[in-house]
Amino acid sequence: MPDDVLARVLDTARFAPSGGNRQAWHVVVVKDAEKRRRLRDIYLDTWYEYLAQGAAGLVAWAPVTDRDAEAAAIAKADEMRQLAAAGPGGFAEHFDEVPVLLVLLADLSALAAIDRDLPRYTLAGGASIYPFAWSMLLAARAEGLGGVITTMAIRREADAKALFDVPEHFAIAAVVALGHPVKQVTKLTRQPVASFTTIDSFAGDALG
Repeated sequence: MPDDVLARVLDTARFAPSGGNRQAWHVVVVKDAEKRRRLRDIYLDTWYEYLAQGAAGLVAWAPVTDRDAEAAAIAKADEMRQLAAAGPGGFAEHFDEVPVLLVLLADLSALAAIDRDLPRYTLAGGASIYPFAWSMLLAARAEGLGGVITTMAIRREADAKALFDVPEHFAIAAVVALGHPVKQVTKLTRQPVASFTTIDSFAGDALG
């Protein structure tokens, strides 16, 4: 993919909203072949753990989950690795071959993480980063491209940060993969509005 196409994608995406308009993101474009392979390996370590949890009927690393069941599932990750090795491999195994790999970083000193001190998993800081990632995908689609936001590298963040010389106060938010789609998706399957929207309370009447 030519640099000028990628530059247009990022030029459009930079207008995404962010808290205080601080635009607390940094993008590393991964071109070096060896770094791509090492990033793939980081991705794969997490990917097989992810598959193992799914095979056990778990939502991988859900903030509210059975930790013992999670650990037992992850212990079988090597079985998933062996199954993958017996075939041609899919997206994960060929991650380093994706035309464009973008490591999306979040500046932790510039995020208004309103829920930082609550006794639960924190979400709010991501609201200043992930709209930018989504805007990248929309801008890429306008260029006839396809893409996906992946978070597998976060599981081994220290290794990934070392690979790209990332400063301490930055966190890895995602790796965005872009390329030319074999088939452009035109219709997606989603739950109906009434399944997730209620009136006046969590248990209220469904909307619609």
